[in-house]
Amino acid sequence: MKRKTIDTILKALLGLGIIALGYVGMSYLASLKEEAPKKEVVKRVKSVETRRVSNADLATTLDVQGRLVAYNKIELYSEVGGAVEETGRPLKEGTYFGKGSVILRIDDDEARLNLQAQKATLLNSIAQIMPDLKIDYPESFAAWESYLADFDVDKPLPELPEAVNQREKLFVAGRNLYSQYYTIKSAEERLSKYVLYAPFSGVLTSVSINEGAVVRPGQVLGELMATGYYELVATVPLSDLDYLTTGSKVTLYSEDISGEWSGTIRRISNQIDAGSQTVEVYVGVSGKDLREGMYMRGAAAARVLDDVVEIDRSLLIDGREVYVVRDDTLLSLQPVMVRKSDRSTVLVSGLPDGTELVTGTVAGAFEGMRVKIDKPTVEAGMDPKEEGTTAGSLK
Repeated sequence: MKRKTIDTILKALLGLGIIALGYVGMSYLASLKEEAPKKEVVKRVKSVETRRVSNADLATTLDVQGRLVAYNKIELYSEVGGAVEETGRPLKEGTYFGKGSVILRIDDDEARLNLQAQKATLLNSIAQIMPDLKIDYPESFAAWESYLADFDVDKPLPELPEAVNQREKLFVAGRNLYSQYYTIKSAEERLSKYVLYAPFSGVLTSVSINEGAVVRPGQVLGELMATGYYELVATVPLSDLDYLTTGSKVTLYSEDISGEWSGTIRRISNQIDAGSQTVEVYVGVSGKDLREGMYMRGAAAARVLDDVVEIDRSLLIDGREVYVVRDDTLLSLQPVMVRKSDRSTVLVSGLPDGTELVTGTVAGAFEGMRVKIDKPTVEAGMDPKEEGTTAGSLK
């Protein structure tokens, strides 16, 4: 029993010895192997495109759009009644009439004969007072005799001779000559209304009668629209109204036809649309290719903003910051104030002159990120090909 115990202890000691010997051998062999060199981790620095900011006073523009309406457009009415006569030009929509040309002629035979009858009555009344004038008012007889000699019922009635004194005036008035005279002048004026003349050059946009039809006083005959001069009715947000003034120039264009037109802001409405909070602005423009109802866009010259830079809208971070490069190596957020916004650019202030503004997209950008400037800096708004020029905008 004792002998077995001793054998077991010896075997355990032998096993421990073998394990210890193996560990020492491994340690020795490991010490003979050279340690592999460690690779140095290279930090990647992203390249960014920048431009050097140069603030300036910039004349701004405001985008406007709207439809053209004719500046002169009137409805035509008949002040007298009668049958419509042939004038040589078709009384149809689209017919052009120059200023002063005859648009419409109404049969005036009855009115003309009635007027001639009234003139004949006046002629008879003057002839009856001639003997009394020769005796009582010899100093006026020659004037009345000359008036009587030149009297023509087919010509416009001339003014009656002027009385030399109050007695003669009362004598003529007592014979009812003044009343007849003014009645005839009224009839002459009414006779002129049987012919309708174009008050301006234009085309008929609507016609409600035909030649040969009988019209009545006060009836609508059609509509005449002037050609060549129009107004663009643009709606401008109330917040942008301070940028515009009457007399400012506007450059207009159409997306449907080629060409460019220069207009002028004629009027700015005082009424605000309650729903959209916009104000109507009227831009006068002329041109041979323009038509009423044409949709146009344009840029209106607005007021000058001082110490601003024009940048792309995509450069704004949360609408109030931009990325700049500090010390040529570190990316930093710079607060700015947006002074004016357009469709693709904004005018901002708050960027000191000489600031390196990041103009490209930087993936994974963050405050303090290490970067390097990829291209030579160019003053904001300057074309790299045009050295020596100055500008205050950045596109």
